[in-house]
Amino acid sequence: MSDGKKAESTEAAAKKKFTRRDFLVTGGAVVAVDALISTNPAAAAALPPEKVQAYPASKGYLVYDSKKCTGCTTCMLSCSLTHYGEQNLSLARIQIMQDSFGKFPYDLEIAPCRQCKYPPCVQSCPVQACFVDEANGNVRRIDTDKCIGCKTCLKMCPQQPHRTVWNHKISKSTKCDLCLDTPYWNEKGGIGGKQACVESCPMKAIRFVTEMPDQKETEGYNVNLRNEHWLKLGLVDDSRTQPPGMGGFGGGAPKAKMQAPKAKMQAPKAKV
Repeated sequence: MSDGKKAESTEAAAKKKFTRRDFLVTGGAVVAVDALISTNPAAAAALPPEKVQAYPASKGYLVYDSKKCTGCTTCMLSCSLTHYGEQNLSLARIQIMQDSFGKFPYDLEIAPCRQCKYPPCVQSCPVQACFVDEANGNVRRIDTDKCIGCKTCLKMCPQQPHRTVWNHKISKSTKCDLCLDTPYWNEKGGIGGKQACVESCPMKAIRFVTEMPDQKETEGYNVNLRNEHWLKLGLVDDSRTQPPGMGGFGGGAPKAKMQAPKAKMQAPKAKV
């Protein structure tokens, strides 16, 4: 055998040594690092600059007030209707979690996509179907034409339930795109547009904001959207509300306490 053929044979043998198991192990290590950075931003600072994958921040987010939510699922139905033309809770890209054993205000939780600063769905997708749409305000989206249905994005989402939603009809992943692609709605969505869940919620428990919420747990997303009217009705368990006309977005310093109106006392009528 000539030296050239020996070299080719050695190279081919070396390639064969990289087995499917090696691929899975190596791929798993990469995904694990991505997940660590996604859920712990401080971990990114410990890595060399060339190892950190940065993404431009989204220019839009959904925040909510679980104390105002009644669990009517109107937001879920409007989401599926505008995206798919049918009212189907299983296709909704926003979820309402109901705890049968919980007591108000801990019996309901709204679960929209967080538009994460370090999106694990984008980092872990093997075919780049999950991507940052820089042409539309850096919204984290999923291109269903590219999606191969591997469910990696579902597994890598650190939230419970996962914010990527499995579409059982097409066997692909989907997620909230802030209504950028709503073919069954005659309103413009996305950054600077309208969102179906925000517009349809009868309690005004969901709001679109442009400032990135606190990424720790749900603290930055589950906010106070109540005003003084809720205090008058006795439907809040605290007295920190927002001024009239503000809608009650609570993300800053505590507001002044408001007292419930006192009942008017009338003098007793004289007996005749």
